[in-house]
Amino acid sequence: MEVKEKNFLTERDIQKITEVNLAEVFGLQHVCSEFSLNSLRIDTLCFDQENKSFVIIEYKKDRSFSVIDQGFSYLALMLNNKAEFLVEYNEKNSKKLRRENIDWSQTRVIFVAPFFTTHQKAAINFRNLPIELWEIKFYGSDLIEYKKIEPLETSEKIEAITGNKFIREVTKEVKTYDLETHLKRGSEKTRSIFKELKEKILELGNITENCKQGYIGYRVKDRKNNFITIHFYKNKLDLYILIPNNKLNDPKKWAKNIPKSFGWAKNLKFFTISLEKDILYTMELVKQSFEFNKNR
Repeated sequence: MEVKEKNFLTERDIQKITEVNLAEVFGLQHVCSEFSLNSLRIDTLCFDQENKSFVIIEYKKDRSFSVIDQGFSYLALMLNNKAEFLVEYNEKNSKKLRRENIDWSQTRVIFVAPFFTTHQKAAINFRNLPIELWEIKFYGSDLIEYKKIEPLETSEKIEAITGNKFIREVTKEVKTYDLETHLKRGSEKTRSIFKELKEKILELGNITENCKQGYIGYRVKDRKNNFITIHFYKNKLDLYILIPNNKLNDPKKWAKNIPKSFGWAKNLKFFTISLEKDILYTMELVKQSFEFNKNR
């Protein structure tokens, strides 16, 4: 049976549905809606617990807006008014944040819209741009689809080709990370282990790679949780997998539970690999985490 797409009535409709599904779709904590500051209004202010950073979400139906201009306007607003954002979070939450516990360099803006123009999609084709585009589709039977617009691979950074002082100032503080960032942290030995491990991970299925400040993560496409994260060092790779004890078969007892006191994700486990001969057993553990997270 054909599933027909329906039209959203207003930007507010998109906002309501997205805020209800923030944790499920984006893995974000809702802070507040309609946050106004310095003549700008933020549709949805969120906090990324994993990266300890604020995220701004804007909803659009008008196709004429500039992704770059508006995105950097919101980023600048936050970076120039950090205290106000911190106060807003603490007023809305019982668990308080301290300024030093926030990674302002991981701040980003997400635009959600039913449709983006070719020009808007092309605007994000820069390396490490802290702006994301997500298309939302609404179908019958309360079926909703969120699809991230992936930028084309490019080595060009926006600050390298723009004379806009405004953009240059923001990019000095907001940092995004790529694979090259992590490879530089390793050695020839750990890069070689990683290369073989990555090939085997990508063979598992429809996998997406995402690079954060501290790790490289792999997740099943359209899932919000990494089934494995890899942390680079000169003499080893630290691996974290997400799977409950009763779902993991680990006869060598490699995987250790992360203490609850760390405040990290439930069911997160850790082990280390430093030899190529250990890749085979490593993948046995990774496959189990993949299957568990794929079917969640």
